[in-house]
Formats: sequence, structure tokens, C-alpha cells
Amino acid sequence: MRSVFPLRLVAASWIVVTGCLAASADEGMWLFNDLPRDHLKADYDFDPTDQWARHVMRASVRVNSGGSGSFVSETGLMLTNHHVGADTLHKLSTPEHNCHVDGFYAETLADEIKAPDLELSQLVAIEDVTDQVTAAVTIDMAAPEALAARRAVISRIEKESLDRTGLRGEVVALYGGAKFHLYQYKKYTDVRLVWAPESAIAYFGGDADNFEYPRYSLDACLFRAYEDDKPARTEHYFKVSERGVSEGELVFISGSPGRTQRIFTAAALEFQRDHQVPFVLNHLRRQEILFQQFGLRGDEARRRARKYLLGVENGRKACTGMLQGLQDPALLSRKRADEADVRAKVEADPKLRQYADAWEAVERIQTRRAELLEIMAGFGGQHYQIAETLVFLSAENQKPNAQRLPEYRESSRATLERQLFSPAPIHDDLECARLADALSLFVERRGGDDPLVQKVLDGKSPRERAAELIDGTALADVAFRRELAEGGRAAVEASADPLIRLALLMEPEARSHRARQDELDELETQAYARITAATYAVTGASTYPDATSTLRLSFGPVKGYVEAGQVIPPWTTVAGAFEHERTHGAKPPWRLPRSWTLNRDSLDPDTPFNFVCTADIIGGNSGSPVINRRAELVGLVFDGNLQSLPGRYSYSDDMARAVSVDSRILLESLRKVYKAQRLVDELQ
Repeated sequence: MRSVFPLRLVAASWIVVTGCLAASADEGMWLFNDLPRDHLKADYDFDPTDQWARHVMRASVRVNSGGSGSFVSETGLMLTNHHVGADTLHKLSTPEHNCHVDGFYAETLADEIKAPDLELSQLVAIEDVTDQVTAAVTIDMAAPEALAARRAVISRIEKESLDRTGLRGEVVALYGGAKFHLYQYKKYTDVRLVWAPESAIAYFGGDADNFEYPRYSLDACLFRAYEDDKPARTEHYFKVSERGVSEGELVFISGSPGRTQRIFTAAALEFQRDHQVPFVLNHLRRQEILFQQFGLRGDEARRRARKYLLGVENGRKACTGMLQGLQDPALLSRKRADEADVRAKVEADPKLRQYADAWEAVERIQTRRAELLEIMAGFGGQHYQIAETLVFLSAENQKPNAQRLPEYRESSRATLERQLFSPAPIHDDLECARLADALSLFVERRGGDDPLVQKVLDGKSPRERAAELIDGTALADVAFRRELAEGGRAAVEASADPLIRLALLMEPEARSHRARQDELDELETQAYARITAATYAVTGASTYPDATSTLRLSFGPVKGYVEAGQVIPPWTTVAGAFEHERTHGAKPPWRLPRSWTLNRDSLDPDTPFNFVCTADIIGGNSGSPVINRRAELVGLVFDGNLQSLPGRYSYSDDMARAVSVDSRILLESLRKVYKAQRLVDELQ
């Protein structure tokens, strides 16, 4: 298949697009180098200066375990959600001391515990590299050739950024591929746990209350970034507000939202509705049962499974909400109507007719994507993922940097190795259960007589084969992993480790699957760049780009809503948390920790606990700071309500809300429940 439009011409049409307004109200996850200043000035009488934007950008961080955070002191203190920090809390836990369940507080700097592989990324600069990237792709290139050319130039840009600045460079595609920006990050790799509350208050209400409102959760924890074995000196940070916010006050959320798909065509949304989201949802349900069953083996098994179970439950409920949004005929009806209007005008204009087949191109791609869904080219579990990474790494290292898969480029190498050589514990019993389930699913999808299935199982049942593989592997040993990585392809191919042998067996299938996915991604990039240019040419207006797991700024007032005729106020309070416990019989997950019960009389019952605002968020915003005009931290995003879940595809401020921990309960609980006055002093 051939590219039918030079993307550099599409990019050129976007040079004049700056500061355009979103489609409705306060919709938008905005680029820090293209804030909607006119809108903020007209509607809120607020004019963010370049200095303000730069400060907010550099005080915000992305957390490699998934989520957002922010510096809240000049000595590297970083605030994020308990559930964002959960991966590290589990890795630091032991059967004797469960940091995740029981909480943790380092009374002194010396007591702060180093995380095994936590990494923070601070965005320090953004550079437009659109011309360089799009010039590499020409009209006569087939999709694989275009993909290779684009990857080569992106690799060069990222490598030059690393060599020139010492900062990790990441080229990000925006507006469906119409623009490309180089994001430059400072990395913090020595990160230590400072404080975490008990999971009973961080997850108060459990799965039942997740994505609901009102809420009463202290979903927060504190880490500290270190440099040269000393607390990092962080010039840009948010002071935590004692005053908090008032109803109707404008607030800003600075974080790294995951992936939105608001640019998607009607055909692409239909694919999401009928294929992609149901596929993911069914997988999550299977995983949920797996971890629930494993946890029934005993207390230690429950502790190990909990690390994964909470995330799976969250994902299952989030996907359910997304699917409900997609199944609402109104969403697709609006998309089809808007799309038909643009397409009719494109067809009617001889100058724009060159864009007309872009929508059909996207539709054809969805058919091919559906074919890929059921193809398994790898297995779950930490052990197997390590084996697959080592196999791929040994092959990618033999290629020039420009030809490697993105995650194996030199610019990404430090992050990859940090994960690959993490000393975090791996539990063989849980790994065996995960691999057995993955092998069973492999048989279900391909059939027991499939030649590859027979080679993988080697005459055994999925459970027997998984036990044999996990029992025989040495990949839990970090030194062994390093030895294989340093030995290169020859060492990997000569290895007798059974999981390495399995990953080598699966490598051709995995690479073929990856190549097919990458080709479709490239074709979509080209098609959406053309759709974006056509839409701009017809409407004369643009908006923010879809979220890309990179730093964005959203905003809106603190505001309640009406649900089923009931007025939902913007705040909950400490008194409400104890009442919520009482009305549910003080039974888990509505049982407050003993530390809260013992200190109830000292807590101010009117202290705001959680609050909602209309700011536009999506998964990945968890842990984002909520700040006021003075760039003071007034809250911490940890959730959205049920009505916000279709936000991946569209925005509405009628009932959709971002849910945050109030800064006032953070300070109140640190003082009176956790006796952590040294942290309160540092935060203020």
C-alpha cells in the first residue's frame, strides 16, 4: 500500500494554528507550549504568563509505573496517588511488613526506603521538529518504507538530544501525525518512599466506590527524589495550600493523561465499540478471576495477588464505562453527523478533494485491526516478559540505532535496563499461575492441533508446562540477566534456560505481529494527518491534540452536579467519611483504619476530604496536582466519576467530573493521624 499524500504539506497547514478554542466549555488537555490564553482571559480573567507555564511544567512529573505526580518541596518531595505508588509499595513489602496495606512513615531522612525501579520524568523543554520528521516521508513510499524512514529520523533526533543535552528525548506525534514535538526529560532514578497511608483509607470503599461520587479516599503518598545520594534540589515545586479552594474557583490540572481517541472517525469508534474494548474487557475479567483465585491460597498469596488485582479491577470498571459510552447511540450519531458535514464540503471543493479518501482509508484499517485481535504472539508474567526483552534486545543491538524498535534505541536504553535489571522480588508461585493461564488461552485461540501450540506445550498440559518452565528458569537472578544481556545474541541463542528457549521460539511470531501493527499505525498516522488538515481547512478552527501520555494542562471550576434529580455537592468532609463507614456497617471495604478511629476526636469534622471539578482528565492523570492561579497545590487527582469514563472519546461537563483529594485533608491527616509534622513543615 502506498502513501498518497506528502505529510510535510499537511504539517504546513498547521503552522498558523495556535491558541484555538476547544469545542465546548472548558474541554481540552492543552499543550504547555500552546495554552488557550484567549479563552482563559475571556472566561476567567486569567492570563498565564510564560513564567507561570514554565514553573507549572517543571514542577510536574511523570511516574514510570503509570500516572502523574508533582514536586511539593525544594528538597525533592514528590506527591502522587497511593495507587500510582502501589507497584513500589508492593515491591518494598514483605510478609512481616506490608507497606501497601499497613502504610509507612519515615520519621527521618535516613528511614526513607529506596525504590527498586521507580523513575520520575521531569519535562524541561519542548521543541517543534515537525519539518524534520515529515520531510523524511515522501509520497512514493509504501507504508513499511515510510515507517522505517520516520523511525530513522526520530531515532536521530532523540539521539542528538541525548548527546547534546544529557536529557532523554522523546518525539511525540500530535494531531494524528500532523505535528511532531521533541520532549526533553530530566530523569530521577534514585527515588525513596517517605509516607503512605493504609490501603483501607487510600481505597476506602474499594471496588464498589471506585469511579463513584461522593468519595472519601486519602489516595496519596509521598516519595523523595535523590541525586548523588542526597535529596534533590528542586527549584520548581508547588506549595501545598492550607486554604484549599472554594466553590466555583478555577483550578488547573497538570499531568500526563494516557491516550484519548477523540480524533477517531466513526468507523474507528465502531471498531472500538464492537471489537477492541470488548476484547480488552474480556481479558480483564479473565485476569480478575485468576488473581482472585490465586489469593484464596492464603494470606501471603493474597498479598502477592493484590498488587495486580486492584489494577485489573480498576481497568475492568473503566473499560465498562468506556463501552457504555460507545454503546450510547448519541455519541456515534454526533460523530457521524459532524463527519458527514466535513466530508461533503471536502468533496465539493476541488482544492480539498485530495483528502476525500482518508476516511475510507481509516475504515479499511479497522477491518485489518480486527484480524489481529485474536492472535497471541507472547505470554504474560514477569519471567516471560524478561525473557522476551532479552531475546529482542540481543537482536536489536545488532542493528544500527536508527533501525531499532523504539524501546531499544539508545535514547530509551537507560529506562529499559532499569526495568530489566530491577532487583524487585518475583514470586514463582504467582508467575506459574499467570503463565499457565496464558498458555491455556493460547490453546483456546489457536487450537490444540496448531503446530506452534504443540511446540510451545512440548507434549504437556498448560499447567504442567508452566510449572516446568518456571521451575527451570534462572531469570529471577539479576546477575544471570546481566550476563545474558552482555553476552549478546550468541549467549541468548546458546542459553538452555527454558523461558529463553520459549521466547526464541515465539520471536518470529512476535515480530510478525508487531510489524503488522506498526504498518497499520503508520497508515493511520498518514490518514489522520490528512483528516486533520481537511477538517481545519473546512472549519477554520482547531483544538488541542489527543492525549499521548505526555504533560498537558486542563482546567475548570470546582463544581457539583445533579444526578437522578439529586444535587451532588462539590465536597465531602471528614464527618461524611465516618458516616459512610457507619451506614455500611463498618465492614471492609468501608472500615476506616484503626489510626483514624483512635484520632477521630482530634480531627476537624468539617475538613474537606474529596472534591470535584469540571477539568478534562483521562487515565494517566492519576496523581496529577490540582493547583490554583497562584500555582499552589489545592488537590490531588485520583479518579473520575462514572460519567467521566467515556472521556476517552468525547468530553462533557454536564455530569463528568475529576475527583481529587483536598489539600486540607492531606495536611490534617499528616498532623493528627500520622503525627508527621516534619512533612507538614516541609510541604508548607
